[in-house]
Amino acid sequence: MKQIYMDYAATTPVRKEVLDEILPFFSENFGNPSSLHTFGQDARYPVESAREKIASAIGATPDEIVFTSGGTESNNFAVKGIANARQDKGRHIITSAIEHHAILEPCHFLEKNGFEVTYLPVDSKGLVDPDDVLKAIKNETILISVMHANNEIGTIQPIKEIGAIARERGILFHSDVVQTLGRMPINVDDLNLDLVSASGHKIYGPKGVGFIYIRKGTRVTPFMHGGEQERGRRASTHNVPGIIGIGKAAELAMIDLHSETERITALRDKMISGILANIEDCRLNGHPEKRLFNNIHVSIDYIEGESLLLYLDMEGIACSTGSACSSASLEPSHVLTAIGVSPDTAYGALRFTLGRLATEEDVNFVIDTLPGIVKKLRDMSPVYKNKGKA
Repeated sequence: MKQIYMDYAATTPVRKEVLDEILPFFSENFGNPSSLHTFGQDARYPVESAREKIASAIGATPDEIVFTSGGTESNNFAVKGIANARQDKGRHIITSAIEHHAILEPCHFLEKNGFEVTYLPVDSKGLVDPDDVLKAIKNETILISVMHANNEIGTIQPIKEIGAIARERGILFHSDVVQTLGRMPINVDDLNLDLVSASGHKIYGPKGVGFIYIRKGTRVTPFMHGGEQERGRRASTHNVPGIIGIGKAAELAMIDLHSETERITALRDKMISGILANIEDCRLNGHPEKRLFNNIHVSIDYIEGESLLLYLDMEGIACSTGSACSSASLEPSHVLTAIGVSPDTAYGALRFTLGRLATEEDVNFVIDTLPGIVKKLRDMSPVYKNKGKA
């Protein structure tokens, strides 16, 4: 049976070009880049080369890039690091209600330690209104953090407009670009960004590595304490293979960005149309136009997403019900709740995310297979049989 992978928002396979570049740094060029001898310096140059590639991908300078263990650490670093460094100026933070838990949980932590956090609402398509950002600003506001695109429903936020508001008011602006790096052009100056978080394994690089962009001159309290790596901003021995991998992956993503955007957008649109046309009581979640080019997020009434996911898996199709980081939770998605989806409908959510290996044949197979699975599950559903009888 053919296996079809459509969960690229959860993770991506490491590209062969990336793997080839990484492998020698496990056992041949294994030096510690902080060491002064030849072994160490042989590892240091590729690390700095990767830093240059990352900086080039987002319009930054290499000394503004700090390598981390991934998107979650980068988000924690941004929120807690700014809160600690600027608490003498204020203790108020603004974010949105649909952020990834890697932002929401640090905010909850700070609230328990005397900070105030405003969670901005979103509209039914998942968009933050820049006017709401403006209204939420206080004299004590020190940080605004709004994700570039939502990891579940794919809605792309008006980051540039929000960043302009933050800049005009002298407030630092952070964005989680984990889902957009390599999928959209990102320039930190054009988007008015002061801090950016990203992860390697979402762009066909290895897991366990990410980076945070910190605009030059921005004071941030280090998240990790120990050695003087990363100019004293993030202690810990460098993950050399991981760093080289994320650098190469970012470089390749920039090369392929235009062609992949065009190809996958066409597949996404075909898949959305095919699903909505062939399944009744089914809705697309997220913004119809301002959405990630690879995201298809639907809610199918009267059945549970987990059942659909398992039946699809038996057909060789891998997707998700939402964020992979929340897959163990029994609660309806906070993102779907925030856009006004009822709990019953939220439980019938499916997220398909396309990537480099996706083909039109794969999309056709899903369009043809999904309606039969939905029918089978609805035939077993007393809720569906009683539809309209309440």
